[in-house]
Amino acid sequence: MPRSSAARLFQMASLVVAAACAPTTTGRDSGPAACEFPALGQDVAARYAEGVAADYARVLTLAQAMKTAVDGFVAAPSANGLEAARTAWLTARLAYGETEVFRFYGGPIDDETSGVEGQVNAWPMDEAYVDYVEGSATAGIINDANNQITGASLLALNEQGGEENVATGWHAIEFLLWGQDQSAVGPGARPFTDYVTAAGGTATNADRRRQYLGVVTEQLIVDLTALRDAWAPGAAYRTSFLADSKVAVGRMLRGMGALGGAELAGERMSVAYEEKEQEDEHSCFSDNTHNDIISNARGIQNVWLGRYSDGTSGVGLKALVSARNEALANRLDGEIAASMTAVNVIPPPFDQAILGEDSATGRTSIRAAIEALRTQTDTLVEAATAVCIQLSVEVE
Repeated sequence: MPRSSAARLFQMASLVVAAACAPTTTGRDSGPAACEFPALGQDVAARYAEGVAADYARVLTLAQAMKTAVDGFVAAPSANGLEAARTAWLTARLAYGETEVFRFYGGPIDDETSGVEGQVNAWPMDEAYVDYVEGSATAGIINDANNQITGASLLALNEQGGEENVATGWHAIEFLLWGQDQSAVGPGARPFTDYVTAAGGTATNADRRRQYLGVVTEQLIVDLTALRDAWAPGAAYRTSFLADSKVAVGRMLRGMGALGGAELAGERMSVAYEEKEQEDEHSCFSDNTHNDIISNARGIQNVWLGRYSDGTSGVGLKALVSARNEALANRLDGEIAASMTAVNVIPPPFDQAILGEDSATGRTSIRAAIEALRTQTDTLVEAATAVCIQLSVEVE
């Protein structure tokens, strides 16, 4: 099943924006004529656009710091240099996770014709498509001299012949930094000597491996720059997004519902929970999946509260819903907070938490988080109705 294409995500999470009848603050249906989208929605949408721009700018800054670390490591491979690059990846990745709520409505990240999501965050990854794996020392693009290693060639090779043939993005970089995860208690342990050409090197084609790591990191910077620029003040997409505040708020709700109810609770957690397969976790090489989940959930909460990385005050969806139905807004606020608590207690590493009997601590915590996210999503549908927006979420 595809896990990175926008088309699949729209099928899995069908969220429709349409006229809906808004309950009064007493909770009684006052009829279609009474359903008027709140004027506050314009401020909420404007705050969201500011926040998206700030969050993508933060991710880009952190990714550029990662590139600096990667460039230093590639120039002179060492254990300390590899560790610095890994640390920078983890930091940038955490910030990126909070931006995934800005997806699922055909924006710059996942527009069906020009979106970059598939080359930024495609998963799961068949690591043998890129480099050697246990039992196959010559596997991958790196070990095939017929493949050029340029930004354009890697983009052309990304998902060529299959959706798990991931050649670019966060997870390709992750694999190059950590290697396969063969440990039950920790992440992959690729040695820095895989990048050493001279005596002491531990893998063939170290020069191509260094080149690949540098190029794939640079391509991520290019893609993240495009996202930042698309949401910058005065940019064409941001202007069009704000042209109709009701449609904009519908998209905000769509992103929250699709990420929380379909993608996070469904694809990223339930599949791994049911299958008990390490390959089904999101960041399987670095054992960072628990942080992926936390940052995704935090991104949802940020949109709800109007809280973004720029640190300025503003109104979020909570204020909009509260103006129509304060009790409903408070209920959803509590459920989102409960989801945050639930995802924070999933014990790392995630690939071990999914194992064992259903009564095991890891599995019960994952199940509780899944249920909390689904409850939150159900209430989100009610909240959308309260502000005259019809939102339907179909979860696998």
